[in-house]
Amino acid sequence: MQKIDFAALSQLAQASSAVSMPCGCNTVSMAAWQALPMTLELDRFEDVGTLMEDPYDEPTFVEFHPNGTRYESADAPISPRYFPYNRCTVARCMSCGRHYLRYNEAGGYFTELRIRALQPALLVDAAAV
Repeated sequence: MQKIDFAALSQLAQASSAVSMPCGCNTVSMAAWQALPMTLELDRFEDVGTLMEDPYDEPTFVEFHPNGTRYESADAPISPRYFPYNRCTVARCMSCGRHYLRYNEAGGYFTELRIRALQPALLVDAAAV
Protein backbone atom coordinates (compact mmCIF):
# COMPACT_ATOMS: atom_id res chain seq x y z
CA MET A 1 0.00 0.00 0.00
CA GLN A 2 1.24 3.48 -0.88
CA LYS A 3 2.68 5.65 1.91
CA ILE A 4 0.93 9.00 2.19
CA ASP A 5 3.15 11.91 3.20
CA PHE A 6 1.91 14.99 5.06
CA ALA A 7 1.48 17.12 1.93
CA ALA A 8 -0.66 14.45 0.25
CA LEU A 9 -2.63 13.92 3.48
CA SER A 10 -3.35 17.65 3.60
CA GLN A 11 -4.60 17.60 0.01
CA LEU A 12 -6.89 14.64 0.75
CA ALA A 13 -8.24 16.43 3.82
CA GLN A 14 -8.95 19.60 1.82
CA ALA A 15 -10.68 17.60 -0.92
CA SER A 16 -12.74 15.78 1.68
CA SER A 17 -13.84 18.99 3.41
CA ALA A 18 -14.98 20.41 0.07
CA VAL A 19 -17.54 17.61 -0.43
CA SER A 20 -20.98 18.99 0.34
CA MET A 21 -23.31 16.31 -1.02
CA PRO A 22 -25.24 14.21 1.47
CA CYS A 23 -24.03 10.63 1.84
CA GLY A 24 -24.59 7.67 4.10
CA CYS A 25 -20.95 7.87 5.21
CA ASN A 26 -21.52 11.09 7.15
CA THR A 27 -24.95 10.61 8.71
CA VAL A 28 -23.15 9.89 11.99
CA SER A 29 -20.53 12.36 13.17
CA MET A 30 -17.08 10.86 12.98
CA ALA A 31 -15.23 13.95 14.18
CA ALA A 32 -13.68 11.83 16.96
CA TRP A 33 -12.46 8.24 16.92
CA GLN A 34 -15.20 5.68 17.21
CA ALA A 35 -15.97 2.08 16.42
CA LEU A 36 -17.14 1.58 12.86
CA PRO A 37 -20.86 2.49 12.95
CA MET A 38 -23.25 -0.32 12.09
CA THR A 39 -24.72 1.92 9.36
CA LEU A 40 -21.45 1.84 7.38
CA GLU A 41 -20.48 -0.96 5.07
CA LEU A 42 -16.78 -1.57 4.52
CA ASP A 43 -17.29 -2.31 0.83
CA ARG A 44 -18.36 1.33 0.34
CA PHE A 45 -14.76 2.43 1.01
CA GLU A 46 -11.52 2.02 -0.86
CA ASP A 47 -8.07 2.28 0.68
CA VAL A 48 -6.05 5.21 -0.64
CA GLY A 49 -2.83 4.60 1.28
CA THR A 50 -1.20 4.27 4.68
CA LEU A 51 0.36 6.60 7.23
CA MET A 52 2.65 3.85 8.58
CA GLU A 53 6.30 4.76 8.14
CA ASP A 54 7.67 1.21 8.10
CA PRO A 55 5.41 -1.87 8.11
CA TYR A 56 8.18 -3.89 9.80
CA ASP A 57 8.75 -1.46 12.67
CA GLU A 58 6.50 -1.18 15.73
CA PRO A 59 5.19 2.41 15.78
CA THR A 60 4.98 4.36 19.02
CA PHE A 61 1.93 4.35 21.27
CA VAL A 62 2.67 7.92 22.37
CA GLU A 63 -0.21 10.30 21.62
CA PHE A 64 0.05 13.98 20.64
CA HIS A 65 -2.16 16.29 22.72
CA PRO A 66 -0.36 19.61 23.30
CA ASN A 67 -3.59 21.44 24.22
CA GLY A 68 -4.93 18.91 26.71
CA THR A 69 -7.20 17.02 24.32
CA ARG A 70 -7.65 13.27 24.61
CA TYR A 71 -7.90 10.34 22.19
CA GLU A 72 -11.71 10.61 22.13
CA SER A 73 -11.81 14.41 21.71
CA ALA A 74 -13.44 15.70 18.54
CA ASP A 75 -10.83 18.48 18.41
CA ALA A 76 -7.80 16.23 19.04
CA PRO A 77 -5.00 16.93 16.57
CA ILE A 78 -4.36 14.55 13.71
CA SER A 79 -0.61 14.03 13.87
CA PRO A 80 0.59 11.21 11.57
CA ARG A 81 3.72 10.31 13.56
CA TYR A 82 1.75 9.67 16.76
CA PHE A 83 -0.71 7.01 17.91
CA PRO A 84 -3.14 6.01 16.51
CA TYR A 85 -2.48 7.85 13.25
CA ASN A 86 0.87 6.11 12.79
CA ARG A 87 -1.12 2.86 12.35
CA CYS A 88 -3.80 4.23 10.02
CA THR A 89 -4.90 3.71 6.51
CA VAL A 90 -6.72 6.45 4.66
CA ALA A 91 -9.95 5.33 3.02
CA ARG A 92 -12.23 7.14 0.60
CA CYS A 93 -15.99 6.75 0.41
CA MET A 94 -16.67 5.58 -3.14
CA SER A 95 -20.07 7.31 -3.15
CA CYS A 96 -19.06 10.88 -2.25
CA GLY A 97 -15.26 11.04 -2.05
CA ARG A 98 -14.91 11.93 1.65
CA HIS A 99 -11.76 10.60 3.32
CA TYR A 100 -11.49 8.81 6.65
CA LEU A 101 -8.72 7.49 8.87
CA ARG A 102 -9.06 3.86 9.94
CA TYR A 103 -7.08 1.50 12.13
CA ASN A 104 -7.68 -1.74 13.92
CA GLU A 105 -7.71 -1.38 17.71
CA ALA A 106 -6.41 -4.61 19.19
CA GLY A 107 -6.68 -5.18 22.89
CA GLY A 108 -6.88 -8.18 25.14
CA TYR A 109 -9.30 -10.54 23.45
CA PHE A 110 -10.81 -8.36 20.74
CA THR A 111 -10.14 -6.26 17.69
CA GLU A 112 -12.28 -3.35 16.62
CA LEU A 113 -12.09 -1.25 13.49
CA ARG A 114 -12.02 2.45 14.41
CA ILE A 115 -12.73 5.35 12.10
CA ARG A 116 -12.37 9.13 12.16
CA ALA A 117 -13.09 11.82 9.57
CA LEU A 118 -10.02 13.41 7.99
CA GLN A 119 -10.31 17.10 8.94
CA PRO A 120 -7.82 19.63 7.50
CA ALA A 121 -8.05 22.08 10.42
CA LEU A 122 -6.76 19.41 12.82
CA LEU A 123 -3.72 18.25 10.85
CA VAL A 124 -0.39 18.81 12.61
CA ASP A 125 2.99 17.85 11.16
CA ALA A 126 4.66 17.33 14.55
CA ALA A 127 8.04 15.65 14.75
CA ALA A 128 8.16 12.29 16.48
CA VAL A 129 9.56 12.12 20.01
